[in-house]
Amino acid sequence: MSTQRNTLIAKAVRFALIGGAAIAAAVPAYAAEEGEGEEKAQRIEVTGSRIKRSDVEGALPVTVIDREQIDTSGYTSVSDLLRNTTFNSFGSFRPQSGSSAQSFSELSLRGLGGGRTLILIDGRRAPVSPDTGSAQDLNAIPLGAVERIEILSDGASAIYGTDAIGGVVNVITRKDFSGVELKYGESRPSREGGDTDEMHVLMGAAGDKGSLIVGFSSNEREIVFQRDRPWSTGGASTFSNNLFTAIAAPGTLYGFRAGGFVANPTYGSVLPGTCSGAAFPDFFISGSGSSQRCFYDFTAQAADEANIETSSLFTRGEYEINDDWTAYMTATVSRAESFGRYAPVPSSPWPGGSIFLPVGSPNHPAVVAPGAGYDPTVPYFMRHRFAALGPRDTTTDKNTYDTLIGFEGMIGDVTVDVGARLTEAKFYELGRNYVVGGLAQQLISNGTYNVYDPFNVDRDILDSMIATITRDSVSRITEYYANASFDLFELGGGVASMAVGAETRKEVYEDIYDTLQSSGQIVGSAGNSSFGGRTVDAFYFEMLLPFFDGFETSIAARYDSYSDYGSDTSPKISFRYQPIDELTLRASFGQGFRAPALSDVTAQPAFSADTVTHAPTCIAFGLAPTCSVQVTAYALANPNLTSEQSDQFSAGLAWQPTEWLNMTLDYFNIEVEGRVAAISTGRLISCLSGASSNCPSGLSLLPTNVNPPVPSNGLGVAFGSAGEVLYAQRGSVNLGTLESSGLDLNFETNFDFAEAGRLKNMLTITYMDEFSVDGGANIVGDPSAPEIRAILANEWVISDFSVVWNINYIDGTLSTAGTEARAGNNDYGYSHTLPSWTTHNLQVNWNTPWNGRLTVGVNNLTDEDPVLDPFDPTGRGFDFNLYDGYGRVPYVRYTQTF
Repeated sequence: MSTQRNTLIAKAVRFALIGGAAIAAAVPAYAAEEGEGEEKAQRIEVTGSRIKRSDVEGALPVTVIDREQIDTSGYTSVSDLLRNTTFNSFGSFRPQSGSSAQSFSELSLRGLGGGRTLILIDGRRAPVSPDTGSAQDLNAIPLGAVERIEILSDGASAIYGTDAIGGVVNVITRKDFSGVELKYGESRPSREGGDTDEMHVLMGAAGDKGSLIVGFSSNEREIVFQRDRPWSTGGASTFSNNLFTAIAAPGTLYGFRAGGFVANPTYGSVLPGTCSGAAFPDFFISGSGSSQRCFYDFTAQAADEANIETSSLFTRGEYEINDDWTAYMTATVSRAESFGRYAPVPSSPWPGGSIFLPVGSPNHPAVVAPGAGYDPTVPYFMRHRFAALGPRDTTTDKNTYDTLIGFEGMIGDVTVDVGARLTEAKFYELGRNYVVGGLAQQLISNGTYNVYDPFNVDRDILDSMIATITRDSVSRITEYYANASFDLFELGGGVASMAVGAETRKEVYEDIYDTLQSSGQIVGSAGNSSFGGRTVDAFYFEMLLPFFDGFETSIAARYDSYSDYGSDTSPKISFRYQPIDELTLRASFGQGFRAPALSDVTAQPAFSADTVTHAPTCIAFGLAPTCSVQVTAYALANPNLTSEQSDQFSAGLAWQPTEWLNMTLDYFNIEVEGRVAAISTGRLISCLSGASSNCPSGLSLLPTNVNPPVPSNGLGVAFGSAGEVLYAQRGSVNLGTLESSGLDLNFETNFDFAEAGRLKNMLTITYMDEFSVDGGANIVGDPSAPEIRAILANEWVISDFSVVWNINYIDGTLSTAGTEARAGNNDYGYSHTLPSWTTHNLQVNWNTPWNGRLTVGVNNLTDEDPVLDPFDPTGRGFDFNLYDGYGRVPYVRYTQTF
């Protein structure tokens, strides 16, 4: 059970600017009737607060991306729009071919990860994506339904709970629209793949008593293959057709383990007669004599980016029951389909480590090539590529259903909002051409599958060793909520106000892999199922105290009780001081938490053959003490896992010296304690032996007289009488701290040149000062962690035309070679730094006399390549989460309104 924290530390300075396009208040949520014959006093609810305030008084510094900015951004999805904001400091996951979440797209504010960034839709949390179990999918939100997006770059756990550590993004859907709007657009990148088609239809009607909006939106982006990009083509994998020596290893599956490459004087390690010519497409030989190696070009068939098609049907309605009460309803059905392609299955991981060629097997090299120097009395191991089976193709289908019904009104002088919401996301995955390792090993050992001529093996034999793998997932939330806001009493600076509320929700999560995958039988894929549920009850309050003119204090706290692990309290205090009209000063400090994801706390045991270097185990197997050896391990849920705890502090300066200039400077500091991370078997061994000091609590020496896995025993290792590893149980743990700090800087200018038009400029800069894990080195400036991200948006409007020029900048970083050199390793002469990345997006709009809008534009006008790193660890050639490889992207769009 997590510890309950009630400490409020009132020591902070938080500054913000009220008004302007970069820092603005939310659009009015409703108009409250003050009394018979009196003027209606308009109040608004701002992201980060439940108190409705008059005008923009006390509004938090929320960055607002309005509908005009969405249209002029050049992006076609909520995913692309938000991932390219400066707050997404180190980039974030986007659809990747071959990934277990290839249709998923997340946002990672401050580099803290999607699981610590809260996405709201109209103030209520978006559902957790079932294919990740710990973050929310931006691809489930239709861009055509969005009125504006508000980004609160300050933690708000006291208001929204759990995962608002890094910040909050509130997507506000369209509400006030009458008529019909049709939109269609296409983009055609200058490089192969990645073409997009988009469209939406929006219809709205309003009457004396209510309004209704119905819309349909769709977007498709084509697949991008590795062979079509110079930086990702030409891969070389030794999982092709290479022989390895066999070394006696008593106690292992075959009594032998794989040694080094065979050095045959004629063939080297290459399987005789393979790896070249028309019979082995995409295979090639390098080297000569005994140093020859067989390689396979996996980029010939693999894709970098999956094809993804999203579509959504959405509606929103309001009905005025009487002068005091209004009923509202929203419903959205969205679908995301994807197709990804991976190279044919390599023989890894494999039962026993590698394919085993026993003595006398028809596939033994001495049988196939007698007299070629192979010893017929000893076995061999091999690495193989099952190219004859074809590529691994994965299709996914994710359907999200979101329905909300609520009532808003007045009981006396109290504003009340109550409602119920049901969200459900279903995910299906189908993977073809995956190998069942045990079956394939038998067919190889007895020669039924001929590794020397696999493309001529009968199709029935090939089909007998492959499986179509499946995954079926669902995430469901049933939620009821009620909140009330009301005035308290007069203070020197105005009326004190308060909001109180309660929520209860039931979460259900299931992520079911087929049994072949979960038992570790599938080569080229693996996964362990998770399923379970929880109930979360929450109570919160917020109080606004304007002590004197220009100065106010806000106090808030939220208590969340989880049925499966415990409870947490999240307090927050903030100050706002406006000494002069042009200057606003603010301060805030808050504490938050992140509950363990259901995918972590309900993970079912799954077998894994983990590779470790552990001297007692190596010696027990008759190997050298420095060997690398596979041991039995089980990935499962950790019964001792608890929540992460966080402290958020922010400070800054905001100033509006003239009518044409607004500027803000904000500092943020976020510290996460007990961060949730996966622990490896090797680290478990080091912790239990005392070799590692950074270890989680709850690890133990597991019993040897049981049949593992036994989840109730928790995480740890069982050692034999000689100190060797018998088995391990690993999973997610609370491990160390994570710290992130930096600055946000915004400048906005507005110039009116009369008949020459209007010019607007907005410069947004995020500077990362520190990002460290477990007290380690500051990684800002290292690969994938740029120090600065900036956007300069310029728009010139004259008559019915507008020209938009957006400049996006990502700072240069250290290269992987640079980090290796810093560590004292060989850098092979490559540059120690990577350059910055600047792209220019240009757009021209014409508002036609017939209520149409024609848009012609180009993103990445100068056709910049992504920033390439020769030692990129992903094999893609560049950081896929931070940059893109589309090149120049011309596009055209047309919108017609009736």
